[in-house]
Amino acid sequence: MAADKGADRVRRLAAHVAEHLKADLMLRLWDGSEVPLGPAPRGDVAVAIRDPAALTRLVRRPRLTTLIEAMAAGDVAIEGGTLLDLAERAEHGRRGLLKRLDKLALARGLLPFAFGAGKSQGSHAFSGPGDAAKYGEGRDDKALMHFHYDLSNAFYALFLCPEMVYTCAYYPTPEATLAEAQVAKLDHVCRKLRLQPGERFLDIGCGWGGLVCHAARNYGVKAHGVTLAEEQYAYAVEKVKRLGLQDRVTIELTDFRTLKAEPFDKVASVGMYEAVGLDNREGYFARIRELLRPRGAYLHHAIARPMKRDEKTFRKKRPEFEALTRYIFPGGELDHLGAEHDALERNGFEIHDVEALREHYARTCRAWTERLFANRDAAVQEVGAAKTDIWITYMAGCALAFERGTVGIFQTLATKRARGASGLPLTRADLYG
Repeated sequence: MAADKGADRVRRLAAHVAEHLKADLMLRLWDGSEVPLGPAPRGDVAVAIRDPAALTRLVRRPRLTTLIEAMAAGDVAIEGGTLLDLAERAEHGRRGLLKRLDKLALARGLLPFAFGAGKSQGSHAFSGPGDAAKYGEGRDDKALMHFHYDLSNAFYALFLCPEMVYTCAYYPTPEATLAEAQVAKLDHVCRKLRLQPGERFLDIGCGWGGLVCHAARNYGVKAHGVTLAEEQYAYAVEKVKRLGLQDRVTIELTDFRTLKAEPFDKVASVGMYEAVGLDNREGYFARIRELLRPRGAYLHHAIARPMKRDEKTFRKKRPEFEALTRYIFPGGELDHLGAEHDALERNGFEIHDVEALREHYARTCRAWTERLFANRDAAVQEVGAAKTDIWITYMAGCALAFERGTVGIFQTLATKRARGASGLPLTRADLYG
């Protein structure tokens, strides 16, 4: 199919879509032409199709992963903004769009692209060995963590706060900055655990050491952090030295399941459970119970999806999940809150408090997206254009998911069950006073 004829077909299809979408966007094609996707687009943000071969691949294999690879190759792009801008400018026409379109006209317009000249493209997905959904033989957790976390510390510094905290922030006021909200989150976790001077505190999946250092400096605990990510480990060890906390903070490059230590007074897992896998939840909570003294407190901070009508339906993998595990978090899965709490109770925990932080994470992901987009050139120097654009789209998608409520996030405070008093205050006054 001649390139000019192909562009003409796309222009006609785009004009049909624009009648119903009414978006403040432009469509830019490989021949330099532009099509408004609404009655009066400003033109500063556009969807660009830079190579007709991208349409050929999408028609032959209409999958989200195909689109992601096309974006990674630069054949499809969002110019002048991010997925957040697309969502905002097309929100009023997005709902029910497919029902309003002429399906026959779309099929006729796109069919010729199926016979076009496609081009080969490399994959940017995780290609490690083994079954990422199971613990034990065949699963290399270190490789899974390496794919996500060992991009480079400099890359993460482009969008994280100065404390390098890569989990949901806690906004004490709507006006708080990302940096202020992340420090507030570290303090919120410490206050919920009621950390006391001299207590032994374990942070599972300690990241770049933000929580263990904050806990040691401000609450006087002896903190130990474990991680499987080598670049995180190196950064955290250096940070401990820089802050002069060697006598109060230790960092270990190890799997928490094989950690050799006396039981801790308090344990936190902040944003690590998502990497465990649904079939491994029992062993996960059982191991945490082993690491705690009787009535020791555990803070469980994890993203969760809403429960469906039954477990089988809940476990059905959606395209977004497949893309997430292929390009961002290999081996990861999101549980639902009820299953987490069931597993906690089955494994000897008493649940005391649950707090929903969904809107806090929406703000966090939006801030990360904006910061990385603003620093795109520097990010490309660190990890390349393909990885940078995949990550900008990933974080923007996460922001939208939290804003729309398709995913949530919860902090659960529990203690290792024992007879008698829990050891916790009777009210939350100490948390918010």
